[in-house]
Amino acid sequence: MVQLVDRPTEQRFIHAGVSWDNFKAIQQGFADSPGIRLFYFAGELEILSTSPEHEIVKGNLGYLIEDYLLGQGVEFVATGSFSQEREAIASVQADESYCFGTKKPIPDLAIEVVFTSGGPDKLQRYSALGVAEVWFWQAESISVYCLRAGGYQQASESQFVQGIDLDRLAYCAALESRSQAVKAFRA
Repeated sequence: MVQLVDRPTEQRFIHAGVSWDNFKAIQQGFADSPGIRLFYFAGELEILSTSPEHEIVKGNLGYLIEDYLLGQGVEFVATGSFSQEREAIASVQADESYCFGTKKPIPDLAIEVVFTSGGPDKLQRYSALGVAEVWFWQAESISVYCLRAGGYQQASESQFVQGIDLDRLAYCAALESRSQAVKAFRA
């Protein structure tokens, strides 16, 4: 039986008027807190607690994308969820991120898993960092945004992960069992 992940309740806290120095102090305080994500943009701090369901989808997405890229012979560096920052402007932690070709200070692709918050409203943070492409997985669907001269524009496919079936990927990422997700995606 195929089991999709449940819809979890994640905790989200937003506070405006936070200086970069205060953000860095708060970030340091949460350094050893798994399941806590911190975001900063232009004085606004967001603290998000993730759920096991979030981590299942995140893990499945990463595994399936990397398996696909390996099968296509694409050279990439998986940079995971490290903090990407532009001092005093923005700090984000994508759920998964990738550089294509070689490792770069800012990834080419960032992926966000959205259950209760986020989505395209986070694009301004990624724009401030210059991330070329951002994907949002939400409700078994993937939206792709590519950075252009005038900002992000929604796209029907990825410029980096060419040929991947985004609908199938989105569905398979929501399967609770990793082995079932891989079998379904490869089928």
